[in-house]
Amino acid sequence: MSNSDHNTPADHHDDAKWQRPLPPHKRRSRRLAAFGITAFAILALGAAAGAGGMRLARPSLELAPMTPVATSAMQDWSLVTVKGKVAEVFGNKFIVQDDIGRALVETGPSGDNGKLVKVNDAVSIQGRFENGFLHASYLVRQDGSIEALGPAGGPPHRGPLQDMLRHVKP
Repeated sequence: MSNSDHNTPADHHDDAKWQRPLPPHKRRSRRLAAFGITAFAILALGAAAGAGGMRLARPSLELAPMTPVATSAMQDWSLVTVKGKVAEVFGNKFIVQDDIGRALVETGPSGDNGKLVKVNDAVSIQGRFENGFLHASYLVRQDGSIEALGPAGGPPHRGPLQDMLRHVKP
């Protein structure tokens, strides 16, 4: 047997154990592709979780139909519905008056322009009563339209940067 007999092309293809190693640039591109796919999957999962969280945090319209209570019967830290007429408007706050008394209603950013309600409008307000304010979550007008004003509670927390920028005059 000569050396030429062992070097035939058929002998090279029959050896299934021998495989050519990948060049470094091909290994790197495979790693980058795997990293890209993993990063995209994590971002997609985060976006889905964020959307689900926002859906759960949003106020639902199921809270609106409660029996109205008198303004004098409201207790701190309770969910209430008050029905009456708008007596006065102060920016994002207004006073609602029923047969028994009056209550100050805070509407949050939704009422900042002062055009949410007008004096003598008949309204029902649902929200949380605390510290002498009715923090409105919903405003129901006389025609039955419902305005969702956001979650009942205090103002959003501002960080130190927003406090500093608020005092700087442009």
